[in-house]
Amino acid sequence: MPITFHENIDQDTAIGLWQITESTADLEARLQLKAHELLLLNSLSNDKRNLHWLATRVLLRKMLNTNEYIDCQADQNGKPILINHPYFISLSHSYDYAAVMISKTKQVGIDIEIIKDKIVRVQNKFLNQTELDHIDEEARIEKLYVYWCAKEALYKLNGKKETSFKDHIHIKPFNYLPYGELSATIEKANTADAYRVHYKKIENYMLGYVCK
Repeated sequence: MPITFHENIDQDTAIGLWQITESTADLEARLQLKAHELLLLNSLSNDKRNLHWLATRVLLRKMLNTNEYIDCQADQNGKPILINHPYFISLSHSYDYAAVMISKTKQVGIDIEIIKDKIVRVQNKFLNQTELDHIDEEARIEKLYVYWCAKEALYKLNGKKETSFKDHIHIKPFNYLPYGELSATIEKANTADAYRVHYKKIENYMLGYVCK
């Protein structure tokens, strides 16, 4: 299970991807799990969810470069937080990949998704009309995944459950390339916060990440 992609965003912030090739037993042996974490693992519905949960924690340990126990919990909105390390974190996973973003000084959000044609069927659920009007047929599927990953990363950074992909998170028009950045806002309760979101196509996956 090597780190297949690593990038330092700045001196305090980094992202990493890990291709999952191990079994759940292999990954579990690399962690120091407490009773409540083992109970959570046993409650997950299938082996893939177990793999994803374990892989994000193993990758987190690698990126923090520590052999200490990592106390990773969820806040009241379900956002992962570290209790015993001074970092902001965001976790994601899709099929054979785990993704982690960490920062000492900034809130962060990351998302990775395998690219599939079925996203067309749900585009109206997460895009507003202005965004839909700026999607052309060239690289349509990839562009839809940029929108999705960017909005998911912003949702994770924002960390509030009541945030709507369609109504609150808005992506400015952009020209698709295999990697790039775009402008976005989260608009709620008469406020509008601006962000720059980065994205990158890696094999048959789309990665989106943001920090602020």
